Amino acid sequence: MMKIGFIGLGIMGKPMARNLLRAGHELVVYDILPENIQEVVASGAVPAASCKEVAESCMHIITMLPNSPEVKAAVLGENGVLEGAASGCLLIDMSSIAPGASQEIAAKCAQKGVGMLDAPVSGGEPKAIDGTLSIMVGGNKALFESVKDEILLKMGASAVYCGEIGAGNTTKLANQIIVACNIAALAEALTLAKKSGVDPAFVFDAIKGGLAGSTVMNAKAPMMLAGEYKPGFRIDLHIKDLANALETGHSVSAPLPLAASVMEMFQALRADGAGKEDHSALARYYAKLSGETIYGPIHN
Repeated sequence: MMKIGFIGLGIMGKPMARNLLRAGHELVVYDILPENIQEVVASGAVPAASCKEVAESCMHIITMLPNSPEVKAAVLGENGVLEGAASGCLLIDMSSIAPGASQEIAAKCAQKGVGMLDAPVSGGEPKAIDGTLSIMVGGNKALFESVKDEILLKMGASAVYCGEIGAGNTTKLANQIIVACNIAALAEALTLAKKSGVDPAFVFDAIKGGLAGSTVMNAKAPMMLAGEYKPGFRIDLHIKDLANALETGHSVSAPLPLAASVMEMFQALRADGAGKEDHSALARYYAKLSGETIYGPIHN
């Protein structure tokens, strides 16, 4: 088994770290919130006082942080990973950040002889807990193969090589566009059914096995039908991902009109105070437009 550093013990990082511990790995962990460190230490990890200290004791370092600025600070900043990492270390950034930021960080790592993979995940907190995340990876293929089975597949059900550094995050942005547009279309369709006097639950049952059916629908329709939006993936985080998608699209002249439309829906929900809710709360946006909720009795 390996000695692995893990930086970032939030809603996703915490269960991912615990799955590595369950797999028998030794973990050295750090987070800016001491209570997050203590929760994982209680599961068997060793605490560190900084990102630098994590890197000083581990040849494999995982980061799971909110966005590009946080990853840059953790890796490139004062008391960061590169201050402590030895030549030959491997950084696996599992955060969802801009592909250009991954490429910038990797270039700085290479100057010190540190390898890097960008390996964002999909599946949200439930799949982080049960270890069935989908992991999409960019970087050197040999480095990917060296950690696929013993590290990545201890946290995920799949780990797929997507290309050079930045390709993992480009794949994640494509995923997030598809998820966002699926949720918006589902909310729109179920609102149509409810306004027409047809039970949205019947519509869901009737179409989920056909061409319109999807993993997104199966996960999010029950939440909309119940009117309960406890976050598996918060609107604030999806806004971050779509902002990175739009920035990346603009940089390569790839128009993203559907992503931009859903981004504005999310922004409206954030303005209404729903930023911490699950992204299935797009149903609230349609309720505000139509005056009708998906959940509740049918009004004929």
